[in-house]
Amino acid sequence: MEASGKFICRQRQVVLFFVLLGLSQAGMEPRRYSVVEETEGSSFVTNLAKDLGLGQRELSKRGARVISKGNKLHLKLDRETGDLLLNEKLDREELCGHTDPCVLRFQVLLENPLQFFQAELQVIDINDHSPVFVDRDMLLKISESSPPGTTFPLKNAQDVDVGRNNIETYIISPNSYFRVLTRKSSDGSRYPELVLDKALDREQEPELRLTLTAQDGGSPPRSGIAQINIEVVDINDNAPEFEQSLYRVKIPEDSPIGFLIVTVSATDADIGVNGEISYSLFQASEEICKTFEINSMTGEIRLKKQLDFERIQFYEVNIEARDSGSFSGKCTVLTQVLDVNDNAPEITMSAFTRHIPENSPEAMVAVLSVSDLDSEENGKINCTIQADLPFLLKSSLENFYTLVTERPLDRESQAEYNITITVTDLGTPRLKTQHNITVTVSDVNDNAPAFSQTTYTLRVRENNSPALHIGSVSATDRDSGANAQVTYSLLPPADPQLPLASLVSINADNGQLFALRSLDYEALRAFEFGVRAADRGSPALSSQARVRVLVLDDNDNAPFVLYPPQNGSAPCTELVPRAAEAGYLVTKVVAVDGDSGQNAWLSYQLLKATEPGLFGVWAHNGEVRTARLLSERDAVKHRLVVLVRDNGEPPRSASVTLHVLLVDGFSQPYLPLPEVAAAEARADPLTVYLVVALASVSSLFLFSVLVFVAVRLCRRSRAASVGRCSAPEGHFPGHLVDVSGAGTLSQSYQYEVCLRGGSGTSEFKFLKPIIPNIQAQDSGGHSEENPTFRNSFGFNLE
Repeated sequence: MEASGKFICRQRQVVLFFVLLGLSQAGMEPRRYSVVEETEGSSFVTNLAKDLGLGQRELSKRGARVISKGNKLHLKLDRETGDLLLNEKLDREELCGHTDPCVLRFQVLLENPLQFFQAELQVIDINDHSPVFVDRDMLLKISESSPPGTTFPLKNAQDVDVGRNNIETYIISPNSYFRVLTRKSSDGSRYPELVLDKALDREQEPELRLTLTAQDGGSPPRSGIAQINIEVVDINDNAPEFEQSLYRVKIPEDSPIGFLIVTVSATDADIGVNGEISYSLFQASEEICKTFEINSMTGEIRLKKQLDFERIQFYEVNIEARDSGSFSGKCTVLTQVLDVNDNAPEITMSAFTRHIPENSPEAMVAVLSVSDLDSEENGKINCTIQADLPFLLKSSLENFYTLVTERPLDRESQAEYNITITVTDLGTPRLKTQHNITVTVSDVNDNAPAFSQTTYTLRVRENNSPALHIGSVSATDRDSGANAQVTYSLLPPADPQLPLASLVSINADNGQLFALRSLDYEALRAFEFGVRAADRGSPALSSQARVRVLVLDDNDNAPFVLYPPQNGSAPCTELVPRAAEAGYLVTKVVAVDGDSGQNAWLSYQLLKATEPGLFGVWAHNGEVRTARLLSERDAVKHRLVVLVRDNGEPPRSASVTLHVLLVDGFSQPYLPLPEVAAAEARADPLTVYLVVALASVSSLFLFSVLVFVAVRLCRRSRAASVGRCSAPEGHFPGHLVDVSGAGTLSQSYQYEVCLRGGSGTSEFKFLKPIIPNIQAQDSGGHSEENPTFRNSFGFNLE
């Protein structure tokens, strides 16, 4: 027998397991649990892990929680053990009032992955309240003419317990006239009726005092008592009677105060004073007295207080009609409250994620539940959000919704979303509730820094001070936080010969560029390098830009005189014939400047002269010319100091000294001065060669000027023959000009000078040069003319 009992018990456990498994798979059937009211808090209800078929630690991993309507948590979940415990001591009467059974609905939410389970907790009533009479002293006036079997309604007791713990029976103290009957009303409550068993005799017993006891069905039972005082009334033997014993009315819950509900009417067969009837509420509870009022003369029942369908749907109002002889009749008015759409839907947030990473796939933002206290169409709900948002509102279970992202979000396009959840019922008129939530998009490093320019051009003046700030580069990153913090660095130069590390440096935080040393325009006029901007994200992103630095020239080089040479050798002497006219080209000072632009624009000025006014210098080309005709009184030797100045700011200058010797034609031998001879003796051969070459060029130039003067005279004589010209008188003895080593020429030359008639140019020609010992013999023994050449001063020599 014992083995058979164990087998049957195991069979029952297996069947119960599969039943529970089927319920969990169904998902929609709520799980039911029960607990006795007044059970202490933290008491064990059930083990959810076992009920849901989950592991003990799986509840904690999946973020299990217990949620209920209005966030009133009567239960708590121990995630570690899976036990469902009471959160506090429960009072069934406070939670449900007269509603039986008392069921509290709640949900079990598993967040990862998302799963819901419906459940119910029934609070079982205990007999913890005794019946209580509202009026503990009742007065009844009963006519002595009342026949046996007449019933008299009594005021009932009230017990907040339900079921068997509510009032079961009424008992009256022992007496010889009355007994009590326990009646059941339409709402299930019990009330007493006093029944007359034997006719009353006022003369024998004018009044009676009885004890009425109300007893509930609890174990042990509880009771309450009231005193009934009975006055025996003489004569009046007819009680009022209502036209209807039961009135049924319907009234909308939004009916105004003073609204006429119904008019009751009763009649009395007696006449006179005994037939006068007054109406009143009979056995009215405090709630009914606050809600309804009756006109004692007309029987009109009106609304005294605003109704609320969500609180009470039905009222049973007992009306008593009493005549002046204290006889009464009773009727009942059943009032049904009709629902109107006067409650807006409610939203309860169960879970909410405020920050959503960008570029992530579908993510859960919120879990919410909606409810409406109204009924039927007034309680049906639609839940929506704005249509232009990248979010979706999905319905999970009845009145439960999840808000998820529709697509990956981009923080750089929009960093914040204001979502309005709108809940609308289907009543008339429709009511709605809105709940606003703000979702921010957290940043992901998906944007590289961007330079404001792809190429930067910076200008810095040479001879700058070290560590000079020469400019900046700037890059911005559309990300935020560390992902938008940009650091700058220099890239290796494309030209390995460029010492970039010693030229510039960059501030890694703000992109400011600095010259590390003083730059020299003449050595380095421009250079390029690359700059890299990287953010501090993970992984870091970067971009590049090119920087071109232009070195601006500064006037840091004084003019340098190339001719006459300033190398410490013997000074060069320029020869000028006394027959030279004004404007005769003596020589040309040639100078250069290492700078550029206007810093290299040179101007020439005669700073000092042995005889002022005799010579002048052309400011733009450095040509030294005679300012007037020479005379016999002019000194033979002249010393000129020419100043060469650039156009910089401030200007720089150099000076050169010229020695000029006046000669009587080129036939006069050039006798060097003693100091010049001594200098020549000390000069090295290379210097001598250079001096001789420069002197030859200068002499050739002077000779060309003389030829030009001769050509001018030929034009004045208007000679008939164009091919031949006569020499001007006073300057040249014949048509041949003899240059016999005068000036700086090392050999003797003879030129036949001719100016082309009608020529508008300043060109002149040296015809048939006679160069001794340099003639080439042709095969016939004839001398051949020297080929045509152009000298360094721009004259055509043929």
